[in-house]
Amino acid sequence: MVLNDGGVTSADDTSANVALAGNGRTLHIDRYYDTLPGMLRRYDRQARREAFPGGDARDWQAWQARLREQLRTLLGLDLMESAGQCPLNPRVTERVRVEADDADDPRGIVRERILIQVEPDVWMPCYVLIPEHPRLGADGRPLCWLCPHGHQGGGKYSVAGVRGVPAVDDAIRRFHYDYGLQLACRGYVTLCPDARGFGERRDARLQKDDERSFLRGTCAQLAHMAEPLGLTVAGMLVWDLMRLVEYVRERDEWNMGALGCFGFSGGGMQTLWLAALDDRIRRAFISGYMYGVRDSLLTMNGNCSCNYVPGLWNLVDMGDVGSLIAPRPLVVQSCIGDHLNGPRGVVNADEQVAIIRSAYRMLGAENHLTHLHAPGEHHFDETGVWDAIAASDQGL
Repeated sequence: MVLNDGGVTSADDTSANVALAGNGRTLHIDRYYDTLPGMLRRYDRQARREAFPGGDARDWQAWQARLREQLRTLLGLDLMESAGQCPLNPRVTERVRVEADDADDPRGIVRERILIQVEPDVWMPCYVLIPEHPRLGADGRPLCWLCPHGHQGGGKYSVAGVRGVPAVDDAIRRFHYDYGLQLACRGYVTLCPDARGFGERRDARLQKDDERSFLRGTCAQLAHMAEPLGLTVAGMLVWDLMRLVEYVRERDEWNMGALGCFGFSGGGMQTLWLAALDDRIRRAFISGYMYGVRDSLLTMNGNCSCNYVPGLWNLVDMGDVGSLIAPRPLVVQSCIGDHLNGPRGVVNADEQVAIIRSAYRMLGAENHLTHLHAPGEHHFDETGVWDAIAASDQGL
């Protein structure tokens, strides 16, 4: 028996109400009753309840402190092992000289592979690129950037520009992924770590040599392990970068007063969170990540698990998180054709930068915020970037 709008009628298994799809194996469904419309309405009712309510610079600073505490709790940072209970135990496991010929500024670079302990028995490998002729800061020490990676690049290998691995070479060509090496070619010390779940830190599911396993990460597995414990993937990644900042401080060779974080895509996500929550990051560059969650994470809900922090959207949008970086120098890059901008395109990114700009304006630091539009799809684009980075050197 089949119940339809006209009542109950007798029917065979395939009746007038159902029809096999063209493949002859499944049913064709004319109308789907999916969840997204209701979720969008819920988002519009409940989102951004902790956005800055207005006021003066003093009110904003009080809001900044309050929101940081809330975000630390959502990310699970308060549940991470205390740094005081876990020494870094750093060690250098490799040191080689690499030639990196930039068209404008050829430099020799020493590449170290280091290991640091970020939690008890949790280790993070990292490449450190040290130019032989570095740019110096106001204190006479080399200027330094952390360079977290995103997805589909094999972790640190692409960002550090490790050539001769075909899968890495392709990722570098596709995304201009070797920004850690490009910065080093311009005289900056760069630290290019493996995030949890990537490169040498892949979890069991992708510990294989095939190209797909090598390039991708195990964020979904990390999320399934972490979230029932009150942790998040984003929180673990940010914690590890905070530990890397501590390594820079302990090594005591480079300029901490100008320490930057520079990331594309998932590396932009890590840069956003780290700079928003840790004032030891004195400047930031975010490419391919500054967009609103309604378009880019709710409507386009197939993004990686590392993007999703339980309870976050009730509090703030990404522009609110980005405003916590003010008044420190911040450069945001958005590609016009980036599919991650969502159905409305780059206007989505522009709206979030406008939220950030209001904070910089309130603090009298609007000249410390730069938003670059670049042509093309999702990639790091060098156009205008190096001038903006050099400008942020001034006074640091």
